[in-house]
Amino acid sequence: MAEPRARAARHKGQLNFPSEIKSLLHAFGDVPNPLPETIKTLDEIVTDFIIETCHSAALHASYARRQKIKVDDFKFAIRRDERMLGRVLELLALDRELREARRQFDEKDDRVVIVGVGLGGEGVKGDVKGDVTGSGDGQSGKMDGA
Repeated sequence: MAEPRARAARHKGQLNFPSEIKSLLHAFGDVPNPLPETIKTLDEIVTDFIIETCHSAALHASYARRQKIKVDDFKFAIRRDERMLGRVLELLALDRELREARRQFDEKDDRVVIVGVGLGGEGVKGDVKGDVTGSGDGQSGKMDGA
């Protein structure tokens, strides 16, 4: 971690996460309005952790001869903390799932695209209203859905 003297000069009383820390403290059983010194101390700890993790990820990227930091660099930086790595992987999977759900939503027509299997085993696309495009016998066209 950074030396306290360097940290004090770098932040100069600036708080990065005061409302989040206040809410977190209250959620863990502290009073609704914690002392400003508590918030400031925890803010410095969190900020230093984020900076050190970013520096570690940047160092790994430079070893790999890359100038840009990738998600894998952060995974490598926190690889020794199993709990944190598990949570990061869980959040990345959730993000991937949400991106896929957004992609399936057709914003042009405000329809949700449902991909299924047709009568003959071929893929069919349809919307929520039941109109199905494509037929199971390999012919193109439109058939009414159920």
